[in-house]
Amino acid sequence: MTPKLSVNINKIALIRNARGGNLPDIIQVAKDCEAFGAQGITVHPRPDERHIRYADVPALRQVVTTEFNVEGNPTPDFLQLVLAARPHQCTLVPDSPDVLTSDQGWDTIAHQDFLTDVTAQLQAAGIRVSIFVDPEERFVAGAAAVGADRIEFYTGHYAEQYLSDPAAAVAPHVRAAQVAKDQGLGINAGHDLNLQNLRFYREHVPALLEVSIGHALICDALYYGLQNTIQMYLQQLRIA
Repeated sequence: MTPKLSVNINKIALIRNARGGNLPDIIQVAKDCEAFGAQGITVHPRPDERHIRYADVPALRQVVTTEFNVEGNPTPDFLQLVLAARPHQCTLVPDSPDVLTSDQGWDTIAHQDFLTDVTAQLQAAGIRVSIFVDPEERFVAGAAAVGADRIEFYTGHYAEQYLSDPAAAVAPHVRAAQVAKDQGLGINAGHDLNLQNLRFYREHVPALLEVSIGHALICDALYYGLQNTIQMYLQQLRIA
């Protein structure tokens, strides 16, 4: 199965917010991404609303026709937003309020009770739950223990190490993916995946279902155009 590409449109919202108004229109951009081949749309609303605003989430839910994935730290306000919007998937990320970007996964063992409760609430509303984790077998097993449907591997360290040693960079993801398969968890991945490292990751990590890519894809779109860039990323996910 070819993994799906979910386009994170946070950076589009960041540009909009820099000038106020509604340019670029993220609703139209989401629709265009789908028309250009994206198989999902991801947003990550943060408490300061510096890019995606809470009000954007229900508006996007009305127009996204592929898969809508909302990710973030499950604070009470975030949970209220997600439970009202009912996206197809919610990815739980342990971001502190002042973090610049996601930089680590959950300790699913230390936070087992909390994650079990949150997961149950979301699943009761018909929302698939994915938990953002570092590629460590114990944290993957912990995600299964709390009842998650999927895990999303944090790939930031992979992207850094890929430049010097691709095999070593991907090795922990391969091991952790096997644990996920054995535990019946679906596998997603995201953070700093790009046109240089995506194909290698896809070729080596078994049973990969979905990647969420935003920053690198939007940067590439400045040179190649959004439609061409989405197709370029889709090509990296296909095995020749």
